[in-house]
Amino acid sequence: MTETLILKACHEVAGFLKVINELERKIVLSGGSQSTVKNYSRKIAQMSLHFGKLPDEISENQIEEYLYSLTQSSKTTSLSDFKHTVYGLRSYFRLLGYEERAIKLPKLHRDKKLPVVLNRQESRMLFAASSQLKHRVMLSLIYSAGLRVGELCRLKISDIDSGRMMIHIRQSKYNKDRYVPLSPLILEGLRKYFQACKPVEWLFNGKKPGVQMSPHGVQWAMREAIKKTKIRKAITVHTLRHSYATHLLEEGMDIVSIKELLGHARIETTMVYLHVAKPNRSNLFSPFDRLYNKE
Repeated sequence: MTETLILKACHEVAGFLKVINELERKIVLSGGSQSTVKNYSRKIAQMSLHFGKLPDEISENQIEEYLYSLTQSSKTTSLSDFKHTVYGLRSYFRLLGYEERAIKLPKLHRDKKLPVVLNRQESRMLFAASSQLKHRVMLSLIYSAGLRVGELCRLKISDIDSGRMMIHIRQSKYNKDRYVPLSPLILEGLRKYFQACKPVEWLFNGKKPGVQMSPHGVQWAMREAIKKTKIRKAITVHTLRHSYATHLLEEGMDIVSIKELLGHARIETTMVYLHVAKPNRSNLFSPFDRLYNKE
């Protein structure tokens, strides 16, 4: 769907191909991911096709009306559409040197909702739910190492260092490499998976030989596993990463170490888990209980 929209815009909107290629270079060089490139390009393509011209040729009033229509949509993805459109336009205008138009776009406030996390019983339930060994190992590995879905898909067999018991995460978000500990239990699961599935090059191959597992494939495996459990929380693959960070914090790991394991650029991003983790100190109590204690 993404490629179809972009290709259509390249054929139907004059100058779109040149500008979108320049935008991709700008995003990648500034540390953005291919997912960001696709999201921004798709939304700019949609707007360009809607008006039949490039965004810089569309009046500010027309853009404002277009953005307003996105906020009025009843679709569940409308908020995401709105955000990606604004971010895409902002990058587009800055690329062309229209800083003033970029600044005039609506300000987006960060979502202040706390992440949903699984408890330990729910985690065990989820990892046992999949009928396929590949999917059980895959989901368990994401949780065990706090991986983003793209990081899992890019893992190669050579990135699993059983001698040092480490996993090498290459060129992830912000183009950063990092190492995370390899769980001995996960290593056992990986060895069973290797014997049964015999992956080549990529740790988790897709449907075609020599092709890596896609994020959509991982998300599908997660949805199928959830269906077989009694978990009623609104969870996604990324919930496993949230759960990893929260459980580490509850087990006593310091927040700076967790930041490095997650590959966060800023400590403020990691500190959200301080509001999610259950305190693990035995001296905590409610003052209400002390009101009625016998003196």
